[in-house]
Amino acid sequence: MIARSNVTIADVAREAGVSTQTVSRVLNNKGEISPETRRLVSDVIQRLGYRPNSVARSLVTRRTLSLGLVVPDITNPFFPEIARGAEDTALAAGYSVFLCNTTEQAEREVAVLRLLEEKRVDGVVVCSARLPDDQLVPLLRRQRTVVLVNRIVAGAAAGVVRVDDADGTRQAVRHLLGGGRRRLAMLSGPPASWGGRERVRGFREALQAAGLAVDPELILACPPYLDGGARAARRVLLSRRAVDGLVCYNDLVAIGALQACRELGARVPEDVAVVGCDDILLASLVTPPLSTIRVSKYDIGASAVRMLLDRIAAPGPEAAELVIRPTLVARASTPEPHPAAGAAGTTRPAAGGAAARPSAARAGCEPG
Repeated sequence: MIARSNVTIADVAREAGVSTQTVSRVLNNKGEISPETRRLVSDVIQRLGYRPNSVARSLVTRRTLSLGLVVPDITNPFFPEIARGAEDTALAAGYSVFLCNTTEQAEREVAVLRLLEEKRVDGVVVCSARLPDDQLVPLLRRQRTVVLVNRIVAGAAAGVVRVDDADGTRQAVRHLLGGGRRRLAMLSGPPASWGGRERVRGFREALQAAGLAVDPELILACPPYLDGGARAARRVLLSRRAVDGLVCYNDLVAIGALQACRELGARVPEDVAVVGCDDILLASLVTPPLSTIRVSKYDIGASAVRMLLDRIAAPGPEAAELVIRPTLVARASTPEPHPAAGAAGTTRPAAGGAAARPSAARAGCEPG
């Protein structure tokens, strides 16, 4: 009796009375084989519990049927949904996924990309890469196939799936302007984030289109977490600049900003309106529920793996790009459109302007 863990393709062939080549053709669904022989071999494979040796198969096919997925922070609720969409799509195509978490550290990003190269995965999806181009491009070129999520890198010959972050931020700014807000600040996230820089670009463009000045002091980089948002929001609200609206890098930063507003006695949205980005589950559960820019995280992951599989099947230098347009979800952290403000993007401030709204400092808070 053959131990199930030691069954080889030769054992299957001997039991079925066929050649090993015939068994291989059945396993790979190739070659002209009669239905009767295919059924016979399949029955023996099932009865003996034969499992193809993945290492041996990869030596023959030069494929490992494995993919890499690199994310900057798996504890951020944005990325688990991407991972689920990526894994579901990969599994349906017969691929497994190695999930690698870099914890927002450049050195770990280098390490995991080198590890995936050593594992000889068939392709890699890299989400929100933080490395500068001159470090990232050589690492990407060593991979078999690459798709980048929310990052564009010249010369990487990679596919791209990205959210139109600049447009999302423009929507957020227009929404706040339509609610009568005129003194906006942006908590812009990590300086190394390509998506963060795109959000800043959209913020600047929307203010300029409305005829409003862009104050560089009101664009603050911050860690993409609750405490990062809280610290940056406190700094803005205590600056005595009469800020009446905050556009945030993501929902975690925005929820941190809500916390800072409560601590400083600034009412949301009466004194300060807050908009996040990503529409994570928590955004609708906080008080007040958070207005945010929505995008399907699951679809991002699924689309990235589909593009990766297409590039594996038909390798080439062409860098395909899929752009996903986000949508604004208005909740209670921002006001309804203000009739006195006119259309969103108007150059005419509401009566009294920002000065008519109490700043955090006037609400009983003093600069620290």
